[in-house]
Amino acid sequence: MASSPLQEIILASSPDGIITAFDASSGKTLARFTGSRSPRKGLVVIGNNLIAASHVSSDTTAASIHLYNWWSSTASHHIPITEPVGPLAATFDGSYLFAGGLSGHVHALSVPSSDTIRTFFAHRKPVSCLAINDDGSLLFSGSDDGTIAVFPIYKLLEKTSSKSTQLVLHRFNGHESTVTSVTTGIGASNCTIISCSLDCTCKFWSLMHGTHLCTVAFPCTIWGVEMDPTESEFYVAGSDGSVYNRAIKGVGRHVVKQGHKLVTWTRKHKGAVIALAMMNGGQNLVTASDDGSIWIWDVFRKEVVTVLSEEMGSISELLVVKGFGDCRSHRLGASEGNAEFSRWRSGFTSRELSRPMREVTGMEQTLGVLAQDRSKAIDTLGSAIQAYEKLLGLVLKEAKVGSNCDTSKEEEDDK
Repeated sequence: MASSPLQEIILASSPDGIITAFDASSGKTLARFTGSRSPRKGLVVIGNNLIAASHVSSDTTAASIHLYNWWSSTASHHIPITEPVGPLAATFDGSYLFAGGLSGHVHALSVPSSDTIRTFFAHRKPVSCLAINDDGSLLFSGSDDGTIAVFPIYKLLEKTSSKSTQLVLHRFNGHESTVTSVTTGIGASNCTIISCSLDCTCKFWSLMHGTHLCTVAFPCTIWGVEMDPTESEFYVAGSDGSVYNRAIKGVGRHVVKQGHKLVTWTRKHKGAVIALAMMNGGQNLVTASDDGSIWIWDVFRKEVVTVLSEEMGSISELLVVKGFGDCRSHRLGASEGNAEFSRWRSGFTSRELSRPMREVTGMEQTLGVLAQDRSKAIDTLGSAIQAYEKLLGLVLKEAKVGSNCDTSKEEEDDK
């Protein structure tokens, strides 16, 4: 597996109460976060500092969202919610969190204050998935009622009394069962939208025109869908344990190219593939199965290149976190429960620092050569100036002698 330009980690949650962090490059377990019985889609990273997991107590059925710091294995904060929530999504700046409820409502919360900005109606049945588009301007929600709703985020964060119907930018109707995942491509109003469902289909939608573009049928239930960064291929997670992919037509980036066949990857998980995510700039795909296995694939060869070091038993969600190096300013202490994570990040920091140090050393050597060359150039210029001054002195002397001779001749002529 090729190395990633940005350090990446894989986060996987379990309804059994454990969230596990893995090093994406080696598959090694880095940390565990405990105490959250997180349902499907109930895991998200908030900015670079927090992990959020939805949680329903098995004893009291009370609902909450747990917030974790990267450097602590236990939740640092609990956000109480008026109803059980499952899917979560967070704005890219880490200031706001959205949680989808069993009632079909979505709760918009501020972070870290945990204040509820707005609770709004989204669907007639429970919210099954949430997603935010590439530029962070739109919130997409899927539901057990088979619909997908699109909301401008700026409207959701305004403290106004707008009705829920006034908040919806568009609503797509078409799936015959629960929408399991929604993914979007680059852009806002013209972005590619793909949804998948328990009805064994993926559907393409045009937000600009508010229309359904095409449907791709599969031989099994589909739990997740992802596009590669170039939006030329899409990949789906099958309940039969298989990964499928198919090409996307370039015209408008909206329609599946006719004639391109569905590709079924040869190796299969023993259980259903319940989540998948692109990583390493689209060179790799990571998949998680309900049998507890997590595999990293080479996309071009469609082969498994890494099997993660630990099987979790039951998995509810999978995330790839990019650019984790941005968090290096935070202190990780071995005494705080995630010692391996601390050692990993310390090693990452050392690796990151070693490269600039080598570059600085090289620059110093280059500057030393330049300084020597500059010193030689100055010495040469000094010698040239001295020679020029001597030459100028001789010219002036000769000019003066010549001038005196001319004056004496004129005086003799006058006599």
